[in-house]
Amino acid sequence: MSSTTRQRGTRTATDLLPLTGEPLALDLVNTTYVHGGTRGTLMDALTEPTELDDWLRSCLPRLGARLRPGLAALLDDLPAGPGHLESYLELRAALRELSGTLVAGAAAPHPALAVVNRTARLAAGWLEFAPDGGTATAHWTEPDLRLVALGEIAASGVELLTGPAAEQVRACPAPGCILYFVRSHARREWCTTTCGNRVRVARHSKRLREPAGPTV
Repeated sequence: MSSTTRQRGTRTATDLLPLTGEPLALDLVNTTYVHGGTRGTLMDALTEPTELDDWLRSCLPRLGARLRPGLAALLDDLPAGPGHLESYLELRAALRELSGTLVAGAAAPHPALAVVNRTARLAAGWLEFAPDGGTATAHWTEPDLRLVALGEIAASGVELLTGPAAEQVRACPAPGCILYFVRSHARREWCTTTCGNRVRVARHSKRLREPAGPTV
């Protein structure tokens, strides 16, 4: 597997992600993936702040309703900085580690737990009456809404990895794949149909290469 390669071209790195629509915590984990199977290239959709903003825009519909309007305006008006990207990458690494230990049935590492717990606190917020008394406004302990969103993603990871859906979290078993998914139905075995088809083709090719048994 070669070194991490940045996606280029007219489409954004987020557009090229092979798997989206999982719980937000896993979607963040899955911003790193392997393109091309066992001999493929490790790809990263979050290598610079502009790519983080692209990814956050794709997540807006699934973030909290109180957060969405302000975050959408922030994404349009003020670009993310290197510190934002660093914070998201730190959470991504911790969530990947915790997802892996969950799937393996191993003990959760305390440093990763500490990162997720600390980050989840960024989502703490409340409602206050507006001056007219008839409407409410949202406030958060953390004033940076990108970090509030990060906190929501961390909190969603705690809920996922400790709740009833935790039993259905899977690491894709296809060789070379590093994606995680929630097994949403009994027949789902792979993260995507692409991985499933690749494995089936490999099995078929192996059978064709195997020597035929002796004839009677």
